Parts: sequence; structure tokens; C-alpha cells
Amino acid sequence: MPRLSFARFNHFYAPLALLAGGLVAARQPSLNEFFTSLFNVLPTVLLLLGGAFCVAYARVRETFLLVVIYLVYFLLDTQVDHYRLTGKSLPEAALTFHLCSLLLPALYGLYGLWHERAHLFQDGLARLAVLFAVLVSAFALARRFPDAILAWLTEIRWPSLQSDWLQLIQMAYPVFLIALLGLLVQYLRRPRPVHAAQLMVLLGLLLMLPQVFIRHGALNVMSSLMMLTLVISVAQEAYQMAFRDELTGLPGRRALNERLQRLGRQYVIAMVDVDRFKAFNDTHGHDVGDEVLRLVASQLRKVGGGGRAYRYGGEEFALVFPGRDLDHCLPHLEAVRLSVESYPLQLRDKSRRPRDAEQGRQRRGDSAASVVSVTVSIGVAERLTTQRAAEEVIKLADRALYSAKAAGRNCIRAHGENRRGAVRTAKESAADA
Repeated sequence: MPRLSFARFNHFYAPLALLAGGLVAARQPSLNEFFTSLFNVLPTVLLLLGGAFCVAYARVRETFLLVVIYLVYFLLDTQVDHYRLTGKSLPEAALTFHLCSLLLPALYGLYGLWHERAHLFQDGLARLAVLFAVLVSAFALARRFPDAILAWLTEIRWPSLQSDWLQLIQMAYPVFLIALLGLLVQYLRRPRPVHAAQLMVLLGLLLMLPQVFIRHGALNVMSSLMMLTLVISVAQEAYQMAFRDELTGLPGRRALNERLQRLGRQYVIAMVDVDRFKAFNDTHGHDVGDEVLRLVASQLRKVGGGGRAYRYGGEEFALVFPGRDLDHCLPHLEAVRLSVESYPLQLRDKSRRPRDAEQGRQRRGDSAASVVSVTVSIGVAERLTTQRAAEEVIKLADRALYSAKAAGRNCIRAHGENRRGAVRTAKESAADA
């Protein structure tokens, strides 16, 4: 399980904001006419447009989560409207509500933990078959044995756990708890915006259900905002797929192209290349090669001087310094080069790795076959008055990078060295001294 960093909690910012906003709005005695009309139609709009958006990005899982929430909203909306207008509940209101309280966390947890692995059509068909079987079975039993099913649902199985503030049937809470724990483990194993959203939405639905007959608009507001949370999480991941490199976590080539259009008249661009990466990759394998790229990216991310790191492609990265000149950027580039060089990368012998986790912790460090030092070469160029496009500056930085490679690697070369002089490594300076 990967270590959870505080930076990953930004996945919860939007879900928490929508959840808090929904709880505040749901507790209002009444909503004005505009918001009442909005939240009456928003669940249907989100099901249609949000579902189409999820299908377009092959997110079958999120599509069915929207369907589950909407079905509960649809079933309870009729009951709530009748109760609000007449002050009396329909004969089937209690059975409908308790069935929704039980089936909602069960189906939501199932679909939330059911990853897309098969073909899109086959996966959707399998999920639809499960949903159809559950709904038909529940409907048939409720129609045939309504009193028996209601008595079974409302039976108090654990008297010591019964409390006035637990307003749902007892069986609903273990199902909610199991689903929440499953979604939490899923997020800890793979921290993603959709996993964070799924967890927070289920929590929001748990808080919503006891209020649907008590708070005016609780059902409409919370259903709408929880569905919106899922749609936003899919949009957030779509943005990351387009603008962020999945391996290194750095902004990708498309994000770099967007940034180059807004750099202004003064800036510096540095191109960074991992030395002998192909030979290293061929010798130690692609998994270790990926670790090297992540190591370099983690150090480039720390660059100072107002710089921003991007994954350019392959083993090449770009550093952009808007509003800076070359003299300002060179010390920061040298600091990055040294940080990469001085970071030891341990290559572990997998054949000697113990199977038992406790033995692995005791022998940690013993299985390291070797320690290697990764180095990078850097070419840097400053935008001059004769250059109009950022692509021209990148080409000059690339030429300087080739010069750094030809000079023995693990060094920095700047375009126009005759004017400014080459930036050399600490080893070269010591050798000349």
C-alpha cells in the first residue's frame, strides 16, 4: 500500500465543499423558488448529461453509481412530495424507505468497488443484469409479502446498539459501514479523485437518508450535489489524463504547450535529459526505469527560482522560468542537477526478497544488490529579442542539451556559451583547480 501524503488530500477538497454546502442548504427551512425549481430538475439533468459524459470517457462504474443514486431519489421523491402536501405518508412509504436504506449502500458499495476490467459493453451489461436482478427481486418480494418484509427489515437485532439518534433500520448501518471501509481501502491503495468522491458521496447519502422526510429539500439538494460530485471527479480525472503525466505526476506536454503561450517577453527554458537512460533501462528493466523517471521528477519538482517542471516526453523534461533571466536560473538548475546526482537509488535483488512481511522489515537494506547514482544533463536557453516563439527557445535549449551530452554528461550548458560561459559541474571545477 503506498504511503499517503498530505498532498493527496486535495482530492477531497471539492467533495467536501459540495457535501458541506449540501448539508447547509438541506437544513434551511425553505428554499427560494429558483433553487427549488433547480434542485427538482437537477438530478434528472445530471443523470442524462453526467451519465453521457461518463460513458464518453468509458466510466461505466460512475455511470451506474449515478443510476443507483437517481433510482433512490426517484423512489423516495414521490413519497416525500405526498407527505409534504398532505401531512400523511403513503401506505408503502415505510417499506420503500427501508428498502432504499438497505439497497442503496449495498449497490453503491458493489459498483464502487467493481473496477472496469472487461469490454465496455460487456461490463455495462453485467452491471445492468445485477441491478435488474436486485430490483426485480426486491419489488416482487415487497409486493408479495409486504408485511413480512417490513417486519424483517425493522426488526431490532441488537438491542444494546439501539439509540434514538440512529434513525435508519439497524441492518442499514453495517452495510453502510462495510461499503465505507471498502471505499476507504480502495482510496488508500489508489488515491484518485473518483475514489475520494465515491467515499464522500456515500457518506453524504448516509447523512441524507434520515432527513428526507424531516428537512424540506434534503432529498433533492443532497441527491443533486452528490451526483454532481461524481461527475466533477470524472471531469477532474479527464483533465489530469490530458494535462498531467501519470507516471511522474508532473504536468505533461499539453500543459507545457498551454503554458508556452502565456510566457510573456522574458523567460528561460531548460531541457533536462536523464543520462544513459536507454542503457540503464535495458540493463535493469522497465520497472527500475520508471523509478528513475519518478526520482528525477521528484527532484525537478523542487526547483527554485520560480521554475516549473514538465514531463516533455520519454526521459526528457522541461523547466520553465517565466519572467527570469539566465543568470538568475543557473544556480537553481545547478542545485537540481546536484540533488539528482546525490540521491542514491537502491536496486534490490527480487530473488532474495523474503515472502514474509516481518522478515522483510528486519532484513531491509540487506537485499539491496547495488546503489546507483542517476545523473542528468541540462541545456538552457533564454528568450532573446530576436526570438518570437517559445518553440525557438526550446530548440536552442535542445542544442545546448546536445552540447552538455557531448561534454561528458552530468553538466549544464547554456546557449551562447561564448557570451556567458559554460556552467560546469563541481567535479570539473575541482579538476581545473
